[in-house]
Amino acid sequence: MTNDENKIIEEEIDTDPGDDVVFEDASENLAPEIKDRTDKLKARIKELEKKNAELLDSWQRDKADFVNSRKRDEEQKREFLKFAKADTIAEIIPVLDSFESAFKNKESWEKVDKNWRVGVEYIQSQLMTALNNHGLSAINPLGQQFDSKRDEAVENIKVDLESDDGKILEVVQVGYELNGKEIRPPKVKIGHYSN
Repeated sequence: MTNDENKIIEEEIDTDPGDDVVFEDASENLAPEIKDRTDKLKARIKELEKKNAELLDSWQRDKADFVNSRKRDEEQKREFLKFAKADTIAEIIPVLDSFESAFKNKESWEKVDKNWRVGVEYIQSQLMTALNNHGLSAINPLGQQFDSKRDEAVENIKVDLESDDGKILEVVQVGYELNGKEIRPPKVKIGHYSN
């Protein structure tokens, strides 16, 4: 094969038709067209960059909203689980009241066999420990100042000392709170001082 034949074969096997650039000396005529096309491409690039920035900003806001939403959902779930037991515990509270009533009646309680008494006190203690582990705690404000937001007054007792005015002298019924939220107020008798 001659060199001329090689050239013809190479030209026929052109695998990249995009590189067929023809250079003509018409720069004077093409300059406005090239400038116009370049300006259009620059404008398009700016437009796409702006749109890209908007999409990125929107995506970042959506991602932050999603993360915040997930955190709120998890917090609500924790709060729900804290107080989901409230109904069950509310049904157990009368049992605790029964223990409390039995222990308050000292005369009758002392007549019961000591071994039996110790066993019942131990059972009550176990029950309270189990409930404490689930967030229940007793509210027994004996000797404290009356708090209308926490306590339920059932009686005012006349007192001789001014320092006993508004003080809780007797707790008729212990109150309870579950995970820091009061579920039953303590019923109390309050000292009332008057001249």
